[in-house]
Amino acid sequence: MRQLLIPLAAGTIFGAGLTIGGMTDPARVRGFLDLFGAWDPTLAFVMGGAVLVMAIAWTAQRRMLRPAFADAFSLPDRNDLTPRLIGGSALFGIGWGIAGLCPGPGFAALAIAPASAAIFVAAMLAGMLAVRLLEGQG
Repeated sequence: MRQLLIPLAAGTIFGAGLTIGGMTDPARVRGFLDLFGAWDPTLAFVMGGAVLVMAIAWTAQRRMLRPAFADAFSLPDRNDLTPRLIGGSALFGIGWGIAGLCPGPGFAALAIAPASAAIFVAAMLAGMLAVRLLEGQG
């Protein structure tokens, strides 16, 4: 049961943070990304808060022998930077700019604006399936 409660609590906190921060509002996200138009800087505070939380987490992680809810840390390194990852990141950014949503806020938006968020989530899942089929993993 504990194996399910920790991810559920983390996901709930993450979704609440996305909603409170305005990341589930596509208009606000597109306004933030529109640097040369009607730029909306409010999401800069959300991102600044995320950077602050991660700085604290990285500092705490360095002092820990092992994670609280796992057997070992699974941390990225520079070997993880592959052309596939960089290309996928570029596609992610383009999609985020067009839709105003990314996967986390897209799922959280299902509770707020289910009709429009469902279109995004369905398209995202179709894209994920297409990649798996193209790479022969499906």
